[in-house]
Amino acid sequence: MIEKEKLERTYKELLEEKIINHLAERKSISIRQAMDIYYRSKLSQQINDGSYGIENMDYRYLVQDLIENESEIFD
Repeated sequence: MIEKEKLERTYKELLEEKIINHLAERKSISIRQAMDIYYRSKLSQQINDGSYGIENMDYRYLVQDLIENESEIFD
């Protein structure tokens, strides 16, 4: 069981890294700004909680969804 938990945690960390990098690229902002936006988002919490199996979706889709549905976080 420990290996599965470790693998899931590593997968989520890699997904978050991809999301942050893609967000920075899409919005032409720094990695630091993208991290701040991401970690304040509902998306971050959903991935952390494993809600709706969202962690299994493509990072590009998740970034697009973040931009469209959490636009207030960019202000």
